Order: sequence, then structure tokens, then C-alpha cells
Amino acid sequence: MTSTNDSGDPAKKIEEFLQALMTSSGLDLRFQILACNGQVQTPAASPEAAPAVSVEFTGPDTPLLTARNAELLHAIEHLAAKVLRLEPDQHDRISFDAENFKLLRNAELQLIAETAVERVRASGRPHAFPPMNSRERRLLHLALSSSGLPTASTSDGPRRFVVLYPEGQEPAPTPQPSTPDRT
Repeated sequence: MTSTNDSGDPAKKIEEFLQALMTSSGLDLRFQILACNGQVQTPAASPEAAPAVSVEFTGPDTPLLTARNAELLHAIEHLAAKVLRLEPDQHDRISFDAENFKLLRNAELQLIAETAVERVRASGRPHAFPPMNSRERRLLHLALSSSGLPTASTSDGPRRFVVLYPEGQEPAPTPQPSTPDRT
């Protein structure tokens, strides 16, 4: 992984950032930086050898990270991307998780995608998902792509959501989400 204006080791920079954050915030958390293959990232490891860096948090304050749809976890991940000076399209090169929140959420997104495909095929009507962050919308679009049904993201900012359309129907003007916001 490379940052736009810096050739330093991303894992080392993330480690320094997280150590400073833990010290200044008072959060009782431990973290482990992993390479994409699940092995512990060592400072000597080449960033180009691993296409992504993953951070796993543990400790008494992990519920604070996962509260409110993991808002704090996502914020820390976003700050780490800024520390690495990653462009927005490179933010998926790093991933932070706590208590398998993202793993479980990804499985949940896969299930709601499958259910929505069945519902849209049976009813012939579009299905609007609740508002999601950009990473979850991307995962949902990917999960829905195998169905062959058209999808579109609609609305602005934090209220942006995905709509799944029946075969042959093109994206229409902004329908309302089918369920309330998760936050």
C-alpha cells in the first residue's frame, strides 16, 4: 500500500497514530496490526507485499467502538486513512474491526441482499435499503450484482441509500428507504 505523498511504512504509521490516540483518549483498548493474510504485520515487512492492512481492536472499551453502528470505529479508520494521506478511492486499503463487527455486518448485508432480490423478483417493485455509509453501500452493490438486477445509490450525505430495481426497470427519482436509519 502506498500513500500519495509519503513512502513510509503504513503499518508503522498506523501503529504510531493508534498509540498516540490511545494515550490521549484514555480508551482502554489494545490493537493488533495484521497483514491482509491475517499474519501479524512486522515493521520489516514490505508494504507492497501486502495489499491491505487490517487492525483488530480488543479490550474493555471495544463496545464504545461498535456502538451506534460502529461510528467511532469508522471515524478512527477514517482518521488513519488521512494520516496515511490516502485518496478517497484508496480508503478500502485499510480496515479496522472490533469484536468482528464488520465481519458480522458483511454477512448481514449479504443476507439482506439475497432477501431483497427475492422480494423484488416476486413483487416486481423496487426495494430501498436503509441509509448506509459508502463502504456498506459498495458491499451491498457488490452483493446484489450477481442477481443481474439494476441498483443505484440515491439521496445525499449520510442519508444516502441503495435501491434495487426489478429487471428492465431503470433507476427512478428518489424513493424513501424501506426501514429507518440504523443510527
